[in-house]
Amino acid sequence: MADEELAKDLGPLAALTIGVGTMIGAGIFVLPRQAYEIAGPAIALSFVVGGVISLFTALSASELGTAMPKAGGSYYYVNHALGPLFGSIAGMGNWMGLAFASAFYMIGFGDFVTALVAVPAIDLDVIRISGTQVAAFFAGMLFIAINYVGAKETGRLQNVIVITLVAILTVFSILGFLQADLSTLKPFAPTKAGYGAVLPGTALVFVSFLGFAKITTVAEEIKNPGRNLPLAVVGSVVIVTTMYAILMIVMASVINWTELAAPGADPVVEVAEVAFGNSLGLAGVGAGLIIFGGLLATASSANASILASSRINFAMGRDKLITAWLNDIHDKFATPYRSIAVTGVIILVLILIGDIKILAKAGSVLHLIVYGLLNLALIVMREADVAEYDPAFRVPLYPITPILGALFSFALIAFMDRIEIGLAILFVVVGIGWFFIYARPRTEKQGVLSKYVLSRPDDMPDPAVSAATTVKPDGGDYRVMVPLANPEHETDLISLASAVASQRGGTVVATHIVQVPDQTPLASGAAHVEELDAESAELLERARADAETFGVPVETHTILSHRSFEEIFDAARTHAADLVVMGWGEDSHGSPGRAESAIDELTNGLPCDVVVLRDRGFDPGRVLVPTAGGPDSELSAAIAQMLQAEYDSELSLLHVTDESRDAGEEFLADWATEHGIEDANLVVVDDEDVEAAIERAAGDCSLLVIGATEEGLLSRLVRGSLALDIVDDVDCSVLLAEKQRKRSMRERLIG
Repeated sequence: MADEELAKDLGPLAALTIGVGTMIGAGIFVLPRQAYEIAGPAIALSFVVGGVISLFTALSASELGTAMPKAGGSYYYVNHALGPLFGSIAGMGNWMGLAFASAFYMIGFGDFVTALVAVPAIDLDVIRISGTQVAAFFAGMLFIAINYVGAKETGRLQNVIVITLVAILTVFSILGFLQADLSTLKPFAPTKAGYGAVLPGTALVFVSFLGFAKITTVAEEIKNPGRNLPLAVVGSVVIVTTMYAILMIVMASVINWTELAAPGADPVVEVAEVAFGNSLGLAGVGAGLIIFGGLLATASSANASILASSRINFAMGRDKLITAWLNDIHDKFATPYRSIAVTGVIILVLILIGDIKILAKAGSVLHLIVYGLLNLALIVMREADVAEYDPAFRVPLYPITPILGALFSFALIAFMDRIEIGLAILFVVVGIGWFFIYARPRTEKQGVLSKYVLSRPDDMPDPAVSAATTVKPDGGDYRVMVPLANPEHETDLISLASAVASQRGGTVVATHIVQVPDQTPLASGAAHVEELDAESAELLERARADAETFGVPVETHTILSHRSFEEIFDAARTHAADLVVMGWGEDSHGSPGRAESAIDELTNGLPCDVVVLRDRGFDPGRVLVPTAGGPDSELSAAIAQMLQAEYDSELSLLHVTDESRDAGEEFLADWATEHGIEDANLVVVDDEDVEAAIERAAGDCSLLVIGATEEGLLSRLVRGSLALDIVDDVDCSVLLAEKQRKRSMRERLIG
């Protein structure tokens, strides 16, 4: 199945409002009563402390986000830098932390709904569902559906909600300030714990600061992330921290904090009644406006959290830390709809069974783990001096900033209650267990930290080398099958296959298919292999010798069949191949421009990825990859990247466009970054004749890597195909790449 991209359709305002919209809700509308109860007016300092802790991590997230604008945000950075063991912890923690937070916001939303209309409770034999939870449940279903239909619709909704919300709170603050009596703030830290209550207060309200990291989870969808991502991330923290501090001071100066902390109190509504009533004589209007604002605030928080949590799930599926089934992109909406649906079910369950304070702190504690790991990830990326790591934004005062970010994040966990600390430990243990039981045998990605340690075993402490070896992903055994037929091309095919296997830590499976006449039973043919094909043993022995020069394991198999070309794909299934590297035989391509024959194309999907070498002398010195972003382009990019790593190839990417050159350059740069080959030469050509442009560019290269055609079989049989025409017309060797994926019969016939 092709790894599909998410559309870039979020502008800077939409990105900023994802962060602000999430953070502005809980602190001012849902938690003030509990917050004042803990720290009194000093809760304003709790918000400032939370903002400072968040700012350190926001700066680190901004640098990582501009260097790696990927779906998954914090999870992706941890997984990429620290490896899939920590990626499993961060992914599970971030995903479930957002689910807890989403449920918390939705219950807050339900509380405001019940202030406006009566919502009946539901009594079941095993559980009583309050009216607040009922309202939250149905509201949750609505926002899950909104996220299901696409990020652009989500971004537009966030813009409207947050702009309206900020306007309401601005009026609320001004009117409240006019009624303020600063004497009510004395003493500033009146609770029994005094200023010692500030950090426990921060632990409670930190759920209010989860929004900035959510921006990075949609970095892959943000326009111009190098500029817009840092502005949105850092800007959202500064804006919200300032608003929280002002609002908490204003509220406690309008009504004494003891009244705001009383059981059953609704601080923001009560303050609004005083502020609007004394200033404008509109107490009822003020209360109604604040209830409306509360609905907007909790709705925007929930909406942004659902958006972000589903994309964590999506990113983990892409890295094989959870099932790839979650990777599917909706044909119409271009969203990871299965991730959204699965996450939505979890959120709805939490709404039905969760306590609001536990949900808030659970969301916070899981995020604090991720934030600590995120800061460590930045240090690893800097210290490992990764060649492709080139952020457009760099944190100031490195390494002090990420070190303090990590220390503060982990330290704040100590001020949580036992149940939240236990939950944090549980999720770390679950993440570790999940990695060793499920992810390690499947994932192939090795973190930068592990690579760095294992590449310098003599310079590193033995425990570090041992630990890196222990957690190194198995990724299964990546198997590259090479069906051999022509001794003249055996060396080139094996060299190509071995280069790929070497880069993936895999095995070369060399096969020779011996065709037995239909009149001869295969069992009888086995006794006469030498007569049927005298070169079989010699061909496979040469293949073994050639592959072993690359230091990769080699298997050899002689396969007897009544078929020849068609047997290749059955053999790939039998030997569990991940990639087939085969030669361009004259009788192999009755389906022009694709790897399989016409019969295979109509009757079966490919069992694995396939590359077909049109061999005119295998020379990977100068590799050209034309791309228009088609579904086979991922495989083209992966093959080119592995050849570059193995042979130090000069790699060029080509995009031919008949539209805006600027748009073409932006597309190609984004595509190169997406596939980890941003150091390649980027070439954009304005030309309506794509074939001619590719052929001209191929004149300067030694190997052309091109994706299979997307045209249907019927049109190809009538008109041929661009890919096949290029293969025939260029002078260099050509690799035709075709990614394994499902295609309907209509797609196979028509395209």
